[in-house]
Amino acid sequence: MYFAELYYDRGNHHEFVSLVKDLARPGEITQSQTFDFEFTHVEKPYESYTGQNVKLRYFLRATISRRLNDITKEMDIVVHTLSTYPEINSSIKMEVGIEDCLHIEFEYNKSKYHLKDVIVGKIYFLLVRIKIKHMEIDIIKRETTGTGPNVYHENDTIAKYEIMDGAPVRGRKLFYSRLAKELRLDLTFPCSFC
Repeated sequence: MYFAELYYDRGNHHEFVSLVKDLARPGEITQSQTFDFEFTHVEKPYESYTGQNVKLRYFLRATISRRLNDITKEMDIVVHTLSTYPEINSSIKMEVGIEDCLHIEFEYNKSKYHLKDVIVGKIYFLLVRIKIKHMEIDIIKRETTGTGPNVYHENDTIAKYEIMDGAPVRGRKLFYSRLAKELRLDLTFPCSFC
């Protein structure tokens, strides 16, 4: 079974895949038994994901039906989709500033990174007329849920790095790099075996 659960709408689950298989005929179970089962050719179009607003999960549910109450046990299955490198991975340039006071240009060598890549960037100080105590770079994960007018965005700061301490001078360049795997961006689900 696969479904999406929105945390702000816990009563409604959106089910994408559901397969049911009877493993035994009605009767009594008086001792421990093992039941073999197999679900073949099941499409798993989405990865497992646990975020701040939504949980997407695949799981197996075993149910023993009884007269008074059923016994149910669930077990999560983690699905990770292998993907290829993007064909176009151009660099990013971004300019920010305060008019007539500060003009900074950021440059990254790629727009998309693999988890084993090194994030490399440069910062150019083109105009500096104010005092700056320090500079940080934040890596922010953005989660978007909902559609149309019901879109909800949640930002989560994953990491902060101080890249400069003290005032820069005009024309100064800063170079920085960070290993993407240090950020643990790959784990979006609770993982007991990691």
